[in-house]
Amino acid sequence: MKGTLFFKNKPKILSTYTIVGPKEKSSTLGSFYDLALNDDKYGESTYEKAECKMLSTAISKCIKKSSLKESDISAIIAGDLLNQIISANFMARDFDVPFLGVYSACSTITESLILSSLLVDSGKMDNVISAAGSHFATAERQYRYPLELGAIRPPQAQWTATGAGAYLITNNAKNVPYISCATVGKVVDFGVTDANNMGAAMAPAACDTISNHFKNTGTNPSDYDLIITGDLGALGSRLLKHLLKKAGYDIEANHVDCGELIYNMAEGDFQGGSGAGCSTVVVGSYIYPKLKNGEIKRVLFSATGALLSTTSTQQGESIPSISHAIVIEI
Repeated sequence: MKGTLFFKNKPKILSTYTIVGPKEKSSTLGSFYDLALNDDKYGESTYEKAECKMLSTAISKCIKKSSLKESDISAIIAGDLLNQIISANFMARDFDVPFLGVYSACSTITESLILSSLLVDSGKMDNVISAAGSHFATAERQYRYPLELGAIRPPQAQWTATGAGAYLITNNAKNVPYISCATVGKVVDFGVTDANNMGAAMAPAACDTISNHFKNTGTNPSDYDLIITGDLGALGSRLLKHLLKKAGYDIEANHVDCGELIYNMAEGDFQGGSGAGCSTVVVGSYIYPKLKNGEIKRVLFSATGALLSTTSTQQGESIPSISHAIVIEI
């Protein structure tokens, strides 16, 4: 059972709130988000301030949707992609609530949900917010090249999603989706050094976590209506299915990837979406309502993260990756 946690009290997801940028608004899932912006600066002077504001908005609106007050929230657990997780840290100034900042790259939301579930399931806290976000322009500036440079994107690249989402985890709710168990991932490194090829770097970590989850829980792919990965994109998804098939698990029939869902793949988005906001907004806006209304009953959600930095890339390091998984049921 190493790495897998079972939640006795089945922490509930009482509400979610998602906010996205203009590009995400114009894509396939555009009508599902709570708020879609026309201005990717969100009225701010910089993209970094916009990213911070998006996180703050998602959290405050998520609390409002739950009919709770800020004073009812025991803690906020949130993260983003920027150095010193400045979007989440600066966002926390807007709330008089205890705060835990977390970082797991694009798998930050599932790490946050696992920690929130542990705190609520234990009875130590009543209502905990999990949140994560990212912004295309801030991520490009930090990890690759400033937009002003006009660098050409290679075909293996993904597009960092501009979006933020929040989930309110509680034991005080009925008839809403709940988190039944979780599998904490290990850091896996297959030696990929291409900072543009996130799918290839992260697929082995997703395979490791998902196969360990099946072993530890005694389940198979057919036990889930959907097996959702975070943001492997088109290439990474194919690699994951190949790796899992070699491990004895065929997920072809019920696997979906948030990186493939978030954009219209004919738009020239190469491999699809990525970023801490990608799976956060797709699951919070599109998957959660399907669970809530009973359209689907059980999903395995395994977000994925590439743990690189600009410094490690410049020093020729390979890209270690991680994936954390949760099971959401109704």
